[in-house]
Amino acid sequence: MHDRSGLASRVFSPDRPGDSPPVLLLHSFASDGAADWVETGVVAALTGAGRTVVVPDLRGHGESPAPTAAHESGARAVAEDIVAVLDGAGVTTFDVVGYSLGARLGWELPEAAPGRVRRAVFGGLSPVEPFAAVDAAALHRAVRDGAEPEDPFTAMIAGMVRSRGERAAGLALCVEGLQGTPFEAAPWGGPTPPVFVVGEDDVMTRGIERIVSLVGGAEPITVPGDHFQVLGGAAFRDTIVRVLGQ
Repeated sequence: MHDRSGLASRVFSPDRPGDSPPVLLLHSFASDGAADWVETGVVAALTGAGRTVVVPDLRGHGESPAPTAAHESGARAVAEDIVAVLDGAGVTTFDVVGYSLGARLGWELPEAAPGRVRRAVFGGLSPVEPFAAVDAAALHRAVRDGAEPEDPFTAMIAGMVRSRGERAAGLALCVEGLQGTPFEAAPWGGPTPPVFVVGEDDVMTRGIERIVSLVGGAEPITVPGDHFQVLGGAAFRDTIVRVLGQ
């Protein structure tokens, strides 16, 4: 479905609904809801546990429209898009699970949707804004003209977005928008501290202890894998179901 935000989203209903609120799943950068959550079995595990699941594609990703300007992909603008998806699905209180970019955006939701977030599970969250180091102008040139960026990190991001074909220009705008609204974690605004899941080989999450300390100092849950392996792993999937079932 598409709501007033214009984002594509799907709602998955369980055969035997329980009393717990729906679960919002937010995917990672240059991916989409199907790849991160349906194909990994997370949606099936949650619906099997009696949960309704809402899976949007972020702007510029999956079946959602590309941004027309960078400001449309700033963190707060995307959070407002996500709230519009929830409103369109008739969801009030909800749990949220986000991975990587999805975790970073999930952090915005207690402010964007006051009083509506119950529990949160964040996997692969970087304690700093990874896109801050991107040369946005060089990234756009790489997408538009094929010019290889001199900076290795920008070149890596360029390769990632160019691999998405016609989605590349929109993804470059997403990077620019997020760069303009860098992640600076304030104390968590929800009623229950988030649960952080980190891969034992995930360099993206190094320093996560600083973020954890803002929400009461709970120890992160460590699971096998690097940044790309955790998402499809059984340990992450099982942790999501267990934590949200508490």
